[in-house]
Amino acid sequence: MDIRYVWRRMVRLFYRRWIAFWVGQSGLGVGGRLAARIACLGTLPFHHRSHFANHSSKGFFAPTVVISNPETSIGKHVYLGDRVMITRNTAGGGVKLGDRVHLYGDSCFETGLGANIHIGQGTHIQPGCRIHAFISDITIGSHVEIAPNCAFYSYDHGMMVGKPIMDQPLTSKGRIVVGEGAWIGHGVAVLQGVRIGAGAIIGAGAVVIDDIPENAIAVGVPARVVGYRPGVQEDGFSKSDARKISAIVL
Repeated sequence: MDIRYVWRRMVRLFYRRWIAFWVGQSGLGVGGRLAARIACLGTLPFHHRSHFANHSSKGFFAPTVVISNPETSIGKHVYLGDRVMITRNTAGGGVKLGDRVHLYGDSCFETGLGANIHIGQGTHIQPGCRIHAFISDITIGSHVEIAPNCAFYSYDHGMMVGKPIMDQPLTSKGRIVVGEGAWIGHGVAVLQGVRIGAGAIIGAGAVVIDDIPENAIAVGVPARVVGYRPGVQEDGFSKSDARKISAIVL
């Protein structure tokens, strides 16, 4: 047997056991954060560390994660990336993360005024996202893909004249619901009272202010339905349309 092959196998086995040990010791305490830093040594950030969560049912939290919401519930094999923040404002509700949820770096999840956030199993939220639930809940289904720099706000400010906006009470037209298997493109804003159907696709930069049907493709400001996923509703929806839409979803 080739000695180089044996050596490579031994190195890979040692590496897996090294990672599994330190991931198992990691957590939000001082010792746990130190263990997380050791696990990260010699590795690249972002997606390159997401596999750490597979090594332990308690998942993996980057050493810079902040969880200040005491009503946070976290499922198995969850990955929280660098500088993810889960926090609570006045009278905020809980944040519930299903199994194998991935929340990547510099994203913020905040609740206030009785609202809650629920993220279903297997959902991935890329860096720089903001999800703020005040008054009304935000519920994101399972296996949803949310691209970087998206924003979800389930509330609004009062806008009566004669008083600064920042001093006016918050209002809400209802909760935000994102159905299972949806894809939210880069830089999308999803506003209060909106339901995005299962399997829907929202193009990059869109602002969603109305409900989007299941498996629909919506783009623009405000977002409007321009077609449906292939095999769902193809009448009047050409291949050239599909190519144009696919170019603006990411």
